[in-house]
Amino acid sequence: MKTELHGTIRALLDEYKRAIDELASVIRPLSSRTLLRVVDDKTTDANCRSVQTILTHVIFAGHTYTVYMENHIGHKKERPPKAYFETADEYVEALHRMFDYCKNFFIENPSIQLEESDQSKKITTSWKQQYDPEQLMEHAVVHVLKHRRQIERFVTVPDSAHPD
Repeated sequence: MKTELHGTIRALLDEYKRAIDELASVIRPLSSRTLLRVVDDKTTDANCRSVQTILTHVIFAGHTYTVYMENHIGHKKERPPKAYFETADEYVEALHRMFDYCKNFFIENPSIQLEESDQSKKITTSWKQQYDPEQLMEHAVVHVLKHRRQIERFVTVPDSAHPD
């Protein structure tokens, strides 16, 4: 039996999918050379040195958000390890797997309480921010959008500005 998602969950997933599809359309035409090229060698954030590191971070974070929600309702899940790829197609596939993992969580838990005003019942992230599931999904959507914008800016930096 396939569960049909409605309301807020459907809206959140639709926007998450839209953000992921927009990111996929930005990265799909990129060569492996562009993906792997270090654009910001001055940053102290290892997740933001190249398109590859940004995408790895986005996918790791996306899985992590779902794991946070799974553990919030009583599961004992571990965050998956970071996976680095060398082609845009591999990243597009990984982005879609990340989305499917999240969507399947909501299919399996369609009556999850999305809003929670009691701070003690919110999900505490590794960066110590507290969210209810709805806020965490809103964060997930904006996280993808923010990094899509960052990648768009990275790919406009000419090769001559950052020699290999």
